[in-house]
Order: sequence, then structure tokens, then C-alpha cells
Amino acid sequence: MSHVIIHYNEIGLKGRNQPLFLRRLETNLLRATAGTGVRRVDERSGRMVLLLTREADWPTIRARVRCVFGVANFSLAERVDLDMEALKAAVGRSLEGRAFASFRVATRRAYKPFPLNSEAINRELGAHVVERTQARVNLDHPEVTIHIEVLPREMYFSFGREAGPGGLPVGVSGTVMALLSGGIDSPVAAHRLIKRGCRASFVHFHSGPFQDGTSRAKAADLVRCLTRFQYHSQLYVVGFGEVQRRIVTDAPGPLRVILYRRFMARIAAELARREGAKALVTGESLGQVASQTLDNLAVVEEAVAIPVLRPLIGCDKEEIVQQARALGSYDISILPDQDCCSLFGPRHPATFSTVEEIRQAESRLPVADLVRSALDQLEIHAFEFPGSVRASAPLSSDESAG
Repeated sequence: MSHVIIHYNEIGLKGRNQPLFLRRLETNLLRATAGTGVRRVDERSGRMVLLLTREADWPTIRARVRCVFGVANFSLAERVDLDMEALKAAVGRSLEGRAFASFRVATRRAYKPFPLNSEAINRELGAHVVERTQARVNLDHPEVTIHIEVLPREMYFSFGREAGPGGLPVGVSGTVMALLSGGIDSPVAAHRLIKRGCRASFVHFHSGPFQDGTSRAKAADLVRCLTRFQYHSQLYVVGFGEVQRRIVTDAPGPLRVILYRRFMARIAAELARREGAKALVTGESLGQVASQTLDNLAVVEEAVAIPVLRPLIGCDKEEIVQQARALGSYDISILPDQDCCSLFGPRHPATFSTVEEIRQAESRLPVADLVRSALDQLEIHAFEFPGSVRASAPLSSDESAG
């Protein structure tokens, strides 16, 4: 088996924009499978075909293609000439040594001038397999399914298919700035936007020097986990402790968490502006904690002009946990750390704040200076997949202002 046949679904509905989506999918497949023995990617009659070298690492290719958004399903396949006798001979050779009691043949005929239609191919090849193996045909619950793809210049056959993740190719929907707390929710929220074709950059707030660096290490691990879906990520690490100290000194206790979140949104929006990101992404779920009531969410969003996307807003915690487990971020998220918003947290946070009272509290704070000082201490980490992480030194005041 020297090829991988890749099918896509949603991309096929994109009309005149379809070539853009297909080019991006091709680029992403090459990036995801770099170093595994994939020679090239070809577009063939509504499919992508990966051509493999003799030394190709199929288990690694399979694991990586499973994470390429835009892929509906894929299979390891063999190419044969556009000839039924060649197909029967090749399938017969591949079945030698396989033990199975039932099978079916499933043909997709993209090349309509081929003299046999799909049903006739299924019957003729099925009869050949029965003769060689004595297995019986079972159309509903076969042990083996032989997939046939009839294309204009060749045919491919494979045994079984792997499910892809669906979605849209990363890079076709623009860039978003995802606020990454280190908890369970925010990585899942970012993953959902990546699946819809967005490229996510990340910003993490820590409470240094008042807390240790455990949350920063978790944020880096979470970004590393997510980077395998988009191949390049940028993580902005923001020291937020001084902003929190000033809020605690000059603002009412019940409003602290809402004020924290408004300042985080302002800082993230400025980073989004620098990156050309069109929206912020958070892991908030309606009513999950005091700061996530409808009133408080509206008050936080009022602080910025950029849209705030909340893909988990209608999810309950168990749904989010299940998605985090599937994503592979759950075990990282549950590691103990010192959460930023827990520092100086009020005993009884406001659940129904108003814009007027928040603005009054902020009138006692040097808002622009606090945002600027946090950005002055910015650290940037770049992640590559396949690859490693690169860290920059903290930006100087002049650099961060640019």
C-alpha cells in the first residue's frame, strides 16, 4: 500500500472558493506529515491522494492525518491500472494470508466513462473474492470492507477507512486571540475555533510575582497540545499581578473579578490588534461561575470593541470535560497550579454587575497605564509542529509599544 486516499465533505460545498480551501488543505497535510515519508499530495476528482515512499511511517501518518481539519475520512490504499483484471489480481494478492468470514465491496466511481458502473464492479470483484477466499458477502455487518475508487487514470483499493476530524482547513477563516487560563474550558474553546478554520494565538495571564510559575508551564503544555492541529502557535505570557494589586487597593471587593476580566480583555484586544486577529475567544459557559452570568459577561465585553466569541456558552461541564479528554488537554488542565483569578479573590463576588458601577470603579484606576505596564512585561513563545518551542526575551517598552 503506497498511497493514502483522503476524502473531504464540507469543502466540496464551497463553490468558487473551493480551490482556496483545497490549497490550504494540501499545505496542511504536507506540514502535518513532514518527515513521515509522504512524497507529495495530489488532488484527484474530489479527493486528495498522498503518495508514500517505501520507508513511509504509516502509524505516524495515520495519527497526524487524524488531526488535520478538513479531512472527513482516509485510508491506506494501493493504486492499480484502470482495468478490472488488474484490480482483481491486486486485491487477490493483498488478501492472501487474511482470515475473515464475511466481506463487502463498496465502489465510488468518480470516472463515469468506465464501462462498469459501481454495482457491476461490486458484483464482479465480490465474485472473485468469494472464489479465492470462500468468505461470504455481508452487506450490513462485514468483517472486511473493500473500498474501490475509480478515477480517470487509475483505480485505488483499500480495506477499511479511518475517521478524520472534519471541520475546515486551518488558515481559511482568519486569526483569533484565545485567552488561555490553564483550566479545562479554554483549550476546548480554542480547539473549536481552530476546527472552523481559524488560526489561534494565545494569551495567558499569571499573577507574578505574587504566585509561582506553575500556570505558565501548564499554558505552554496546553498550547503545545493544540499546536498539532494548526502547526504554528504564538503564546503571549502577561504578568498580571501588579494590575491585580492595584485593583485590590482601589476598587470594591465584590467587583474585583469583573475588573480583572475587563483588564484581561483590554490587553488581549491590544495583542489581537497587533496580530491582525479579528476576535477574542474565551472558555466561558453561561452560569458556570459568578463572573459568567449574563450580566457580568455583558459588562466584561463592553470593555473592548472587538467581538468576543464564546463557543462553550451553552455547554455543561460534563460536555466540556468529555471534549477535553478527546482533545488530550484534560490531563494537563487538571494539574495543580495557582490560578490568576483566585489571587485576591473576593469572598462574595458580584453576580449582577452593571456597566455604570464598573466604570465608576475604573475611574479610580489608571486604566491605560496599567494596560501598558502589563504589555511592557510581555513574553512571547512560538511553538511549531512537528518541531519545538522558541521563547523570546521579554519585550522592551519600545518594542511592546510597536
